[in-house]
Amino acid sequence: MRARESIAAGLVAATILAAGCSSVALDDLLEVTSGGGPVQLDRETVISGLRQALEIGSDRTVERTAVIDGFLANELIRIVIPSDMEPMTKTLRKLGLGRQVDDLELNMNRAAEEAASGAREILWEEIRDLTFPDAMAILEGGKTAATDLLEERTSADIRDKFHPIILRKMEEVGLARLYADLAERYNRLPFVSGDAVDLDAYVTDQALAGIFTILGQEEARIREDPVARTTELLKQVFG
Repeated sequence: MRARESIAAGLVAATILAAGCSSVALDDLLEVTSGGGPVQLDRETVISGLRQALEIGSDRTVERTAVIDGFLANELIRIVIPSDMEPMTKTLRKLGLGRQVDDLELNMNRAAEEAASGAREILWEEIRDLTFPDAMAILEGGKTAATDLLEERTSADIRDKFHPIILRKMEEVGLARLYADLAERYNRLPFVSGDAVDLDAYVTDQALAGIFTILGQEEARIREDPVARTTELLKQVFG
């Protein structure tokens, strides 16, 4: 950060602490950070714009992930066989059980796709609670500052929401049974052994990571690409 920006950030913090966040006008803060330049946005516009951006980003994230192949066909978030299982799966492929191993990976992704829609409500609830200091931190942060904040505040709740959905889907597609069968076949072989992998916890964590990866992409698009700013409010705040 350049010296001038560091001084400006310090003045913003001092202004907030001295006056209290509820009484600090956005134009006062912008005057400090912009060197007294023209002010175009009021506090409510900034907060409303950020909420709208994140709601749109959340919707797009769910639209991209909560569909068939939303995880499987996206190399960035595709859920692969856990590294702890690689010795087992390589051996099973050599024994002609490659199709079953592929089915295992396919159905892990199907379980994540089934769960993904459950993130929207939790994200929106947190988005509605964004405060003015949150908004300022997001605007002045990096290209995924909002996503990082939401991930910090909602991960535990989304994981709790995802887990039973993934367990149910694993039962529906026979994923747990398939894994148990493959593990049993592998452990029958001489001179091998493998520790059990908590597959539902693994899929849940990978699904959660995938959601925030895509949300981060959507946030960056809105910040950087004028075409992604699909409303007048977004154009105001991010233009």
